[in-house]
Amino acid sequence: MSGYGINDVPHVELNDDAVASLGDENPEQATLMAEAVIHVSEHDDVLGPISKLEAHQNIGSFHRAFSVLLFNKKGEMLLQQRSADKVTFPNVWANACCSHPLHSEMEMDEQDAMGVKRAAVRKLEQELGIDPSSISTDDMTFMTKMRYAARMNAEWIEREIDHVLVMCVDVEVNPNPNEVANIMWVDREGLEAMLIEEREAEQAIAPWFRCIAARIMKETWWEHHDDPKMLAELGDELIHDMGDVSYMLPNAEGADLLTSIMEVKPLIEQRIEVSLRASRHVRLGDAMMHLIEGGGKRMRATLPWLVAKAVGDTHAGLLDIGAAIETVHNFTLVHDDIMDNDEIRRGRNAVHVEYGMPTAINAGDAMLAIAFERLVQAENLEPQDVAPLVNRIAWMVRRVSEGQQLDIEFEDRLEVSEEDYLEMIEGKTAVMFWICAEIGARISGADDETIQLMADWGKALGLCFQLMDDVIDVLSDSDTLGKPAGSDIAQGKRTLMIIHALRQPDGPVKERLLHVLGKGEDVAPEALEDGLAALSELGSVDYARTMAEEFHAKAHACLDRLEVNPAMVALRELTDFQLARLH
Repeated sequence: MSGYGINDVPHVELNDDAVASLGDENPEQATLMAEAVIHVSEHDDVLGPISKLEAHQNIGSFHRAFSVLLFNKKGEMLLQQRSADKVTFPNVWANACCSHPLHSEMEMDEQDAMGVKRAAVRKLEQELGIDPSSISTDDMTFMTKMRYAARMNAEWIEREIDHVLVMCVDVEVNPNPNEVANIMWVDREGLEAMLIEEREAEQAIAPWFRCIAARIMKETWWEHHDDPKMLAELGDELIHDMGDVSYMLPNAEGADLLTSIMEVKPLIEQRIEVSLRASRHVRLGDAMMHLIEGGGKRMRATLPWLVAKAVGDTHAGLLDIGAAIETVHNFTLVHDDIMDNDEIRRGRNAVHVEYGMPTAINAGDAMLAIAFERLVQAENLEPQDVAPLVNRIAWMVRRVSEGQQLDIEFEDRLEVSEEDYLEMIEGKTAVMFWICAEIGARISGADDETIQLMADWGKALGLCFQLMDDVIDVLSDSDTLGKPAGSDIAQGKRTLMIIHALRQPDGPVKERLLHVLGKGEDVAPEALEDGLAALSELGSVDYARTMAEEFHAKAHACLDRLEVNPAMVALRELTDFQLARLH
């Protein structure tokens, strides 16, 4: 490799845990996982070095890559089957060479894609034994870039900004068996047959190559494979967004909920911060960011992406939609805390406590407007889809407001029925899960039946979520909740448990509950604890939990009707999330 400006391969020191995680891998391949590849943003901006291990393990990180499409003079394309010793995607068929430029001056050169071209020469020698003197970077034409993610299993994932290179050279190929199991030359018809017929794991085609061959590569690439000048005219400077294409691998295994959320959570939060920090008024921006910076699971924000990944195609527009929905959600929390007079949210002061009532109200109003700004600017949306999307989100906000109004009015009602309560939580909580799931399915290109199925799933999930949230409020401690335990009872909120308890015959146990219900800050901690115990003794906690389990079962029944997909692992776990918090 000294001929290409890398006298000492750059690497990142792996800690003991990282080394241990590679214990069962081929020693040579494990050593390569310490190489320093180029950590990039989703727009291919260089962020610094990152080990090949960190770039591919667990949630992974976007990193720069290249894919060489190597033709011979007969117009055939070289394919390789990756060795069984490969850590990621062993045994799959792919293009001639697909690897990573290293974090070095020579391979980070972006002029005419020279860095990735030099890396390609290096890897063509290492993987296929192609003599570097028989090829040149001048033989390679940069065509385009694509961004994709593809998960192999719970531990390993590819997240790449892949630079596609085309070259036509007759070469002698001597594959390195540690890298390549087999090779074959195919013409256009042969490749098309592979793309159509591949179904079994032993015939699997690498997801990135399927994206290139089926979505990006045009017939004109074949026609002009030996004409660099014409190829250059056919290329572009775009980054084609393939989204998550894990489903393209026949034997792919999905990741758990937390890993699936964390893959995209930072990308969504970046979008939120860019939008909210765009304010010319620093204090307003700080107030809008206050709850965002307090953390949060971002389940609503990531839900459109998670659903789309399970039932269809994904793209970055889903992250913009998620950012808009999370901004709406936090707007409702700001105003909700004001209306409920709650002082703590996510373990920190509520916005109206930290910044004052006028600024908090203003911040909430601004967040709603900013959410719709982000929504209409979402990437990759067809123009005809924007208006229906805005209308659906606006309807969601209306339903949230109606649910909140019912919640307010319940405080002055002598009687609140179960039906009233369910209508309230459908608007205040469930509708967000419902619309997030529905939109994710719709944007993914799913059919109408699947869209309705995911809407039903989201609604059942949301109802289960709120019912269990009420239960958790009375069964968890203040540190776990990030707010005072039992605050709903002290405030006199008409939860399903309270509605059930008030229907019970009068007696000493019910009296203990009534002693603290709606008494606010005047309730002593010991008395509140006794009131919570009374609620359980009346059977009200079990009653609410049983209803939550019914909605939980309905949600799973919706998922049972979907086709098997690796992304379903996360949706199943999300469906179980609230119930699991009490186990």
